[in-house]
Amino acid sequence: MKNLKFTLLFAILLAPFLSIIAQEDSDTELSNVQEFTPSKLLKKGQWDIKFFNSIYTQTERTDEGSNRVDIPRETFFTNTTEVYTGVSENRRINVGLIFQVRANNFGGSTFDALSFNDNTTDSRSGLTTVAPSIRVQPFASISNFSITSSLFIPLFEDVANAPYLDKRSFFWETKFFYDKTFGGDKWQIFTEADLGYNFGEDAIDANPLTENVSERFANESLFLPVSAFLSYFPTSKSTVFVNAQQAFLIDLGNNFSQNYTQLGLGGKYQLTDVLNVEASYGKFIRGESFQGLGETFSLGLRAIIN
Repeated sequence: MKNLKFTLLFAILLAPFLSIIAQEDSDTELSNVQEFTPSKLLKKGQWDIKFFNSIYTQTERTDEGSNRVDIPRETFFTNTTEVYTGVSENRRINVGLIFQVRANNFGGSTFDALSFNDNTTDSRSGLTTVAPSIRVQPFASISNFSITSSLFIPLFEDVANAPYLDKRSFFWETKFFYDKTFGGDKWQIFTEADLGYNFGEDAIDANPLTENVSERFANESLFLPVSAFLSYFPTSKSTVFVNAQQAFLIDLGNNFSQNYTQLGLGGKYQLTDVLNVEASYGKFIRGESFQGLGETFSLGLRAIIN
């Protein structure tokens, strides 16, 4: 029963998408859903704007090892807005900015995070990071391979003894993307490997009277997630997918490390020539060292503007 309301939430998010797929006639025109995977770059003058919302909620986590323990509900809402544009004639360089807004709640219901309260007891919210970003296609002969590098800069106030809001670190992240379409353009495998480094003060060196120690847990660590997505295109304007991710947080001086495994599913649909919608669900099935074992519900909109 405890997962029923989350299943219903995901069904509500995905229902419009599935109904449109069911009604759509077969279509052979190449849509943005098919063409603009993260591996593909924009041509000069094109814009890619993505507005992505996710709610992660958990009532379980691991202990210092891999044993499951029950905890009061914790919910984390994240809005990520990405804006990119093409700047090269050969479609091999894109530049952009990423903004993140977060709202977290500890001990309340799943939707309490959406109240965007900000206090020192059970809720935090605000604009947390901005990241200049660049995408490149390093090999002209491999158009479906690209690299994105971003530097996330923390903007939020450092509040001692307040609930956790976001990592208190400069985070340099480089992502490697590759996809391959096969089966008469009905199937696609997409892979992603990330390399991220968290800069910042060690948690043990933070002053608990003036600094939030919990937000420094990841400082001086290397983040290495590897993801794979298998997509099927019922029509040219729609896709459904399953995905898996294995991630490692490797200690480089802060005396803390983690790892987790996540599985998920979702779908995308091309609403107009410009706009497409995406809904997805993810479940953390295992972890180690105080890793949350919750669920993520996501809904996003993406616009490709010529």
